[in-house]
Amino acid sequence: MTVRFGNNRLGLFWIHSLTKTPGTVLGLAANFANIFLPIHRDFIIFSLIVPSITILMFLLNLQWAQPGTEAVTYFIIGTLWLSMGAWSTDIIGSTQCDALQGQKIPSKNGQTNAQAYCYEMKVVQAFSWALFCLFVIAFYILMQLITLAQQFGRYRIWSEPIRELPWFGEMPGYYNTNTYGGGGPMMHYPPPSAGGYGYPYQGGMPIPNPGHSIVIQPGMNGAPPTITQMPLSA
Repeated sequence: MTVRFGNNRLGLFWIHSLTKTPGTVLGLAANFANIFLPIHRDFIIFSLIVPSITILMFLLNLQWAQPGTEAVTYFIIGTLWLSMGAWSTDIIGSTQCDALQGQKIPSKNGQTNAQAYCYEMKVVQAFSWALFCLFVIAFYILMQLITLAQQFGRYRIWSEPIRELPWFGEMPGYYNTNTYGGGGPMMHYPPPSAGGYGYPYQGGMPIPNPGHSIVIQPGMNGAPPTITQMPLSA
């Protein structure tokens, strides 16, 4: 896995783990279920499902992931958190929790503190919108990196292991290498088969010598593409 992509991807997962954002929403939803069910049943069930799916998909993606499956995961989970944010906003809206001090609302066992319920709903609302924005950013970056890998000849990157994705300024499938910008070591391409010679990639298309043509062959199994000058007579 390329170093910067690997670190940044794990950083995304650690943000969720350290802040426990989905877990916090799941805990609040469980508390709502304990206090209210069967009142507000639809929202409470939905608020239990969304963070549970998020945590499960994160665990699965840490073990098995491809760019295609990760993109679908980000899209689906982002849509679920968008729905959660919109639904919680519709319920609590612009209610000022401070004004509810001392008030009660119906619960399954009679009544409960309206102000405490308001504060908890505000947390669910804020975390839902924050997670939606985070998944939109992650989805956009992922699509940019997939496009970058395809520009380097990795046309099947959608179905390859996600560790093959490069970060910006890195080659696909290489650990701690840099081929343009950033000051890292320059990656030279392996020599081709008989009839030509390998050409080190310098960030742009090399100019062929007189009487020669440029042949670019995509690399296999994570290898970089080979740029070869072939005599026109060949």
